[in-house]
Amino acid sequence: MNHVNVEKLEKLVKDIQEDPSNAKINPKVKGEWIFEDGQPQFRSLMNVEGGSFTIEADMPSKLGGWGSAPGPLNYCLYGLASCYAFTFASLAAMEGVALTKLVVEAESHVDVSKVVGLSDNPIVEGVEWKVTISSDADEATIENLKKLAEERCPAVYCLTNPVKLTIDVERE
Repeated sequence: MNHVNVEKLEKLVKDIQEDPSNAKINPKVKGEWIFEDGQPQFRSLMNVEGGSFTIEADMPSKLGGWGSAPGPLNYCLYGLASCYAFTFASLAAMEGVALTKLVVEAESHVDVSKVVGLSDNPIVEGVEWKVTISSDADEATIENLKKLAEERCPAVYCLTNPVKLTIDVERE
């Protein structure tokens, strides 16, 4: 339902109930800065169950990039929107709510003056979401799904709660 493998999710729920350590996952990204003018500035080979994918990022030209690929904030917003969509669609499927449309738009408001050392303004002033759905479910059900998705979406959690960040810089 909703292009979600409900059987796999139900199995995960059962596995976590039997052993809470089954709830732990560790997504990883390793990328490398590209030193070739005109090329994207950052590249990562990501390995997933379905294969390997090369992802490239580049800053807009006004921020010192070439504008040749989506920028890091584009990927951040994509991650936020796709994670929320997955959470919403999965919760709906687990509840037996059929969706015929689910569109998530995410937009951020960024002030780069701190990035270039000219202010102490907050870098990201906010993120706005717009979710458009089609479903035969009643408004109370949709509102409950919205509430649950906000509570359970990992990306929303990262955006709204302090998350421990450890940065190690090593010399080769």
